Amino acid sequence: MVRVSLLAVLAMAAAMAQSRAVVMVPVLDMLSKPTTEADVVSQARYGMTVAVDEQSGGWAHIRTPGDDYPGWVLLTSLRPLADSESYADKGKVARVDNLRAHLYREASVTKHAPLLTVPYETRLEVVAERPEDNQRWLQVLLADGRKAWIQRGDVAFDEAPLSIDELAALSKRFLGLPYTWGGTTSYGYDCSGYTQMLVRRGGVLMPRDAQPQADWDRMTRIERSGLKPGDLLYFGANAKKITHTGFYLGGGEFIHSTTNTHPVLQISRLDGEPWTKLLVACRRWKP
Repeated sequence: MVRVSLLAVLAMAAAMAQSRAVVMVPVLDMLSKPTTEADVVSQARYGMTVAVDEQSGGWAHIRTPGDDYPGWVLLTSLRPLADSESYADKGKVARVDNLRAHLYREASVTKHAPLLTVPYETRLEVVAERPEDNQRWLQVLLADGRKAWIQRGDVAFDEAPLSIDELAALSKRFLGLPYTWGGTTSYGYDCSGYTQMLVRRGGVLMPRDAQPQADWDRMTRIERSGLKPGDLLYFGANAKKITHTGFYLGGGEFIHSTTNTHPVLQISRLDGEPWTKLLVACRRWKP
């Protein structure tokens, strides 16, 4: 068994060198080094197509789509894609719109336990519907080639960018999620993973980390006195040492994922401690 497993990993490594792969687990931790002892730098979601540019000893160095964020992951968490192959980028694609969604082996919530539970924003290929139950269920193709069923109420098809008011309403759906270092999904966000997600839902893909976000050339620098809902707040020792970010809601309040006091996603007052003294930059992103 050990020999077969090793050969399988080596074959996978060879297939994915300088290529693409699809993520096979609900949330995939990306590490700074190819070892489980390393720190988490970011995450990739189920079904996401990632670039694979290096492999070493059962590990793959990947880059996430759009923001090109790098990190090391276990090879066994990926499936290599052929040059012409893709996943969930053509045909009818559903996007998970609830914080989490169960996928089942049949169109029933009672017969068996879920096959898989995936986070918000996961994209799935729809292959069939069930008119006999008013299309409550959708059949989807999984990243490993199996088929599964998901309830229509768990997904959305509209990819239109959200307005600032809609983003403010969306932001509050995540209240109480645990702060997760490196987190980019509804299993738990870190501060910049959360703001990146909100701005992405507004139609703009900005950098992954707080300092590059604040320095990004698509940001407009604004004064604290000119803050409007939807603006981004950056905190730290100074504008070149930013360590935290949040999304301004208006009325002196902002929402953020933080370990301060309670390690959850929460709403804080900008004039409260320690935030009023740590605010070093205010930015307005351009849709």
